[in-house]
Amino acid sequence: MKKIFSLVLTISCLLTACTKNFEQINTDPNRPKDVNPGVVLGQMQYRMVSSSISAARGFTHELMQVDAPRSSSGGGVHRYVISPGTGVWNSFYTYLADVDVIITSADRLKEPNYKAIGLIYKCWAYSILTDLYGDIPYSEAIKASEGNFQPKFDTQKNIYTQLLKDLQTANDLFDDTKALTYGGDGLYPSNTLTGGKNVGIQRWKKFCNTLRLRLLLRLYKKNTEFNVSDQITAILTNPTKYPVFTSNADEGIYKFPNVYPYFNPYYTARQLDWRDGTYYTKFFIDKLNTWSDPRRAVWALTVPVNGQNVYQGIESGYPTTTIYVVGKNSSYTDALKTSAITGVMITYAEEEFIKAELVLKGFITGSTAKSHYENGITASMVQWGVTVPAGYLQQAGVFYDETASADVRLQQIMLQKYYAYFFNDYQAWFEKRRTGYPVLPRGTGIPAENQFPSRIPYPTYLQSLNPKNLEAAVAAMGGDNSNIKVWWDK
Repeated sequence: MKKIFSLVLTISCLLTACTKNFEQINTDPNRPKDVNPGVVLGQMQYRMVSSSISAARGFTHELMQVDAPRSSSGGGVHRYVISPGTGVWNSFYTYLADVDVIITSADRLKEPNYKAIGLIYKCWAYSILTDLYGDIPYSEAIKASEGNFQPKFDTQKNIYTQLLKDLQTANDLFDDTKALTYGGDGLYPSNTLTGGKNVGIQRWKKFCNTLRLRLLLRLYKKNTEFNVSDQITAILTNPTKYPVFTSNADEGIYKFPNVYPYFNPYYTARQLDWRDGTYYTKFFIDKLNTWSDPRRAVWALTVPVNGQNVYQGIESGYPTTTIYVVGKNSSYTDALKTSAITGVMITYAEEEFIKAELVLKGFITGSTAKSHYENGITASMVQWGVTVPAGYLQQAGVFYDETASADVRLQQIMLQKYYAYFFNDYQAWFEKRRTGYPVLPRGTGIPAENQFPSRIPYPTYLQSLNPKNLEAAVAAMGGDNSNIKVWWDK
């Protein structure tokens, strides 16, 4: 009995010893107690843009007739069969939790520049999500830590209202006399000062207001509800307070360093996946051929035809019985797999095309629509490392005729903007929905009942994870299929 008692006492003492001061003993004194925004920023930037360009390559390019699969026996995006998809839903909502950490930690540490950057990423990501799906979780999203696993869906109108407010707040928060205390910015040189000024923060401010112009133009049909014209005018007439991109140096392109772990997401893509199963379309490549566009050499491979190396495309929306032979049509260059410049978020070229359209609508930008249009083309070529050939801007199909109708000029602007959107998430599709341009040929294999999509249906798993709020959102939008128009498009 004494032996048993002694054994119990010994075990009791050991257990007490193991649990006494447990947290203190097992705390790493070298690990920071609180997360700072610099630790999160760089990883978040890489992950978000990797997700967005994967969406461009995997969805937008097929839908917008940049490319098409070599064979397609079923439906397919190029035949306007849009299945309920996660798209960037899963990834963006995951990374928005990181954005929230940046914003909250910046508030705690009194770091306004980090908060402003966080707000820009929040607005950029949510604008893409709501333009993809319509009404989405917003005000109650990213609150699982508070016990909210079934967030309500906010209306797109309310989301856009807050996005524009947040971008105004971000603009006012930026301080270009301070470096980012904790570093971490992989987009702009914001971690240090140059001559007492933070060039990176100045560019972030331009990013902020260029994004505002993108979103305001998208809301132009809702001018009376949002005073869109007044907000645009405020930006255009006060470049000191509301600077926008003025050169390619400003543009929001994440430059992949291609060192571990920040590789271009297609860095290790197999040839079969990268180019043997997908070809550029005739719509995309034929115009570049007509214009002898120098971007072809950066984007596309040549193929031998009748003894000559040419750029050649295929039909989009072709019949299900059609199969294109491997290696007989142009596809993506291998250099794009490792390119440092495909992390496109928003560019100087887009800024110039926005201004070209604004001049058409009667806004004063300080220049002409033709000048902005030509600057947009030039900026896109500079972005991709080529120069505008002599006579390029004067040739048929490119020349901007100021005597043509407003609609003809808008079509020209939107066509060149389409090419400038190469690898830029879903923007070419959003702008096609907004303006109707470019006009895409309808493939003979597209069933008559299939319409060009206006949105992506919600992920199916929401039916079990958030059924009541999903049902309310679907009822408010009038359905959950790809033909339902989002609020700004009605």
